[in-house]
Amino acid sequence: MPYKKILVALDKSSLGQQVFEQGLSIAKQDRASLMLFHSLPVDNQTLTPYASLYNEELAEFSTLIREQMEKKTEEVRYWLADYAKMADEQGVRTEWDWKIGEPGRWIREVAKSWDADLIVIGRRGLHGLSEMFLGSVSNYVVHHVHCSVLVVQGGKTSSSE
Repeated sequence: MPYKKILVALDKSSLGQQVFEQGLSIAKQDRASLMLFHSLPVDNQTLTPYASLYNEELAEFSTLIREQMEKKTEEVRYWLADYAKMADEQGVRTEWDWKIGEPGRWIREVAKSWDADLIVIGRRGLHGLSEMFLGSVSNYVVHHVHCSVLVVQGGKTSSSE
């Protein structure tokens, strides 16, 4: 059965390029549309040293966080637009989107609202305690979406998904 709508969940790891290429290859073969998607996680580590801020310090901190997120979102826009351009040049109709927050849940929501029939996602290869404490976006997606999922395997690494 050919796929019609393929959601490609991208991150900025070295595996992201392979995930894109797999999704693009299937889309070309099946004449499917692509939705390129990235989720910007909220960086809790940035918040940790500022647990006891007061008034003007809080206002400055809020401004810094907003500026940081604006910079990251602008980078993501250019990055996704570049991937979309590559796909468009190969004759694949492509859209892209990004959200701020927990990747697994956003992938599930975007797949549902866009009516994807395949999700292509990468997996770092975490096992045991690493997977339990760091979580697994691919595991969450496999168990919580309504469509097929192709998991592109990566090697063991300590970088983020």
